[in-house]
Amino acid sequence: MVESKSRLQIFNTLTRQKELFEPLNPPHVGMYVCGPTVYGDAHLGHARPAVIFDVIFRYLKFLGYQVRYVRNITDVGHLENDADEGEDKVEQKARLERLEPMEIAQYYSNRYHYNMDQLNVLRPSIEPLASGHIIEQQELVKKILSNGYAYEINGSVYFDVEKYSKNYPYGELSGRKLEEMIAFTRALEGKSEKRSPYDFALWKKAQPTHIMRWPSTWSEGFPGWHLECSAMGNKYLGEKFDIHGGGMDLIFPHHEAEIAQSMAAYGNQPVKYWLHNNMVTINGQKMGKSLGNFITLDEIFSGNHPQLEKAYSPMIIRFFILQAHYRSTLDFSNDALQAAEKALKRLIEAYHQIDKIPSSEASSINIHELRQACFDGMNDDFNSSIVLANLFEAVKMINLTLTGTETLTHDDIELLKLTFNDFLFQILGLADENPSDNSNLVNELMNLLLELRQEARDRKDWATSDRIRERLLKMGIEVKDSKDGPTWKIL
Repeated sequence: MVESKSRLQIFNTLTRQKELFEPLNPPHVGMYVCGPTVYGDAHLGHARPAVIFDVIFRYLKFLGYQVRYVRNITDVGHLENDADEGEDKVEQKARLERLEPMEIAQYYSNRYHYNMDQLNVLRPSIEPLASGHIIEQQELVKKILSNGYAYEINGSVYFDVEKYSKNYPYGELSGRKLEEMIAFTRALEGKSEKRSPYDFALWKKAQPTHIMRWPSTWSEGFPGWHLECSAMGNKYLGEKFDIHGGGMDLIFPHHEAEIAQSMAAYGNQPVKYWLHNNMVTINGQKMGKSLGNFITLDEIFSGNHPQLEKAYSPMIIRFFILQAHYRSTLDFSNDALQAAEKALKRLIEAYHQIDKIPSSEASSINIHELRQACFDGMNDDFNSSIVLANLFEAVKMINLTLTGTETLTHDDIELLKLTFNDFLFQILGLADENPSDNSNLVNELMNLLLELRQEARDRKDWATSDRIRERLLKMGIEVKDSKDGPTWKIL
């Protein structure tokens, strides 16, 4: 089943060390990844975990495991600033757009899926909605309450962190100590109905203006954000499963709360291996709307952003993400993207040269060692950067064989091609495309159409202007006018 001579080791955030991967029920693997909160367009922060865990999903399946990959969609209960107070993020967007919250959730879920398809991210085995699992979440709250680790007040239910900490180590995933959290949050006491500021909501009573609400034993309300993943993970993967992943910004409080909820309900650690990808920065700065460096995937693919010199295709972005190990910071810049574009082109061109290699009676290069080195890279905590480094070594080998400096037998030529197919295309999920020509062509055509439309507007030919916009909309391209000029995006 597995060609590799070494065993798969992954970095466990909980133990902070690499561990041999031994699924609880081999050869079945359960993997849960926290998906997006659907209230805006997908951006680089969404792309990185999607691509990283897609590669992990692909590799485990390649090794022969039966993988149940669950990636949820949060469409309710995620409040502003990841807190227990404030407005629901989806509901807030719905108010601004004057739409139903579920319209917002559906619209941005569709756009997220479209972007993920562009990035060649496989759909998960199951993609549950938080709003579709209210009953399961209420049952989990009841279990935590009955075990004495939660309390009800004014129709809301909160997790009792201090009581939980008397029996279990709260903060073990993030490395935080409750005493330090108490000192840090003491100034907030008295400003909330919670007994302690570090307690978190399991169920919130809905205010009169809150749109999304469900009947419960305690009140008409909605579930807490942290509760959703615990309930859905338990439903589809059981009380204990193998891998739970997401961005490192979710370690605290989200994943810390998930552990506490499961321990309080079932008395055991819910996950064997916690994996977290690092953050994306832009030119050394943290990405954020307030800094003016927030870039959506549509803007990257179209080149329609002031910080971009040109459009970059989805495969360039996927390659760019996989150049770094998932636990490393990834810095996004035009220079980095241009380097990724050249590197990917070099790999694809080399792959097409393999069929031109003349076969010899003997090989002077050990392709089996090259293939094993690629396995070793993936077995070293899914280190895609090591795999790519070895594939670039293969590029050198291909060039040397084409000049006659090195030789390969027919069987080794076929093995070399198989190695590219397995690792570059199947496991890393990169696709053979011509990103530079295609993206630039689309960009130039759109610029031409917008120029023609602007000329029509300048001469007050509103019929032509509207016809261009409407035809583009039917093709799935939205044009918006602003004081800075027209912009466009693919829907």
